[in-house]
Amino acid sequence: MLGIIGGTGCAQLTNLEIVKRQVIRTPYGEPSGALTFGRIKDHEIVFLARHGYGHHLPPHEVNYRANLWALHAQGVKNLVAVATVGGIHPDCGPGVLVIPDQIIDYTHGRKATYYEGDERAVVHVDFTDPYCEEMRQRCMRAAHLANESFVEGGVYAAVQGPRLETAAEITRLERDGATMVGMTGMPEAVLARELGMCYAAIAVVANYAAGRGSSKHGIDFDGVGVVLTPAMDRVHGILEQLVAIDGD
Repeated sequence: MLGIIGGTGCAQLTNLEIVKRQVIRTPYGEPSGALTFGRIKDHEIVFLARHGYGHHLPPHEVNYRANLWALHAQGVKNLVAVATVGGIHPDCGPGVLVIPDQIIDYTHGRKATYYEGDERAVVHVDFTDPYCEEMRQRCMRAAHLANESFVEGGVYAAVQGPRLETAAEITRLERDGATMVGMTGMPEAVLARELGMCYAAIAVVANYAAGRGSSKHGIDFDGVGVVLTPAMDRVHGILEQLVAIDGD
């Protein structure tokens, strides 16, 4: 069964036929909300709103371990996350969709592993390629089938939030090789890896990052909403194709 995690602007799937909602208890506390089970084009999926269905959880307070554990406990093997980002690279302008292939983690203080505790052995997971290439290929195939353009590959800079970045910080991220910036990519990706789930992300560029393009002198929050609504509609079309590919 395919799992979908929705981020900012994607707290629900308009094309989802809901079958049930289920509260899942985990050893790591409460997930962001109940899991929503349903069908898209007759294919079963399970959906979770990362920030809660009322979008009340800031990025640094999301219980990523509980979220991933709850999905895994329901048999999710393949997982795609929808994430809203700021564009750093000129190709990543507002409204652009990106299928990233790398991550740089700048977060701190987040519970980032299941392998901890006095009686747990030390475990190191390979994270050379943080996204599952098989799922990335499926996402790109789905975008092609939906006739949607996207940027293939990119480096997601995961920052702490909830505040946005300074222009100088974005310059630093750019020097480090980041092409986009978001607040939820980690530890979500590595926790999925620890649980053996095939995880990829579809990043939606909501605005240029601080000091770039139309955000040179500040972020236009009204403009973000204007960009996200049609962009998320495009994502929903891609997810329809992705669910069919996964089901097949």
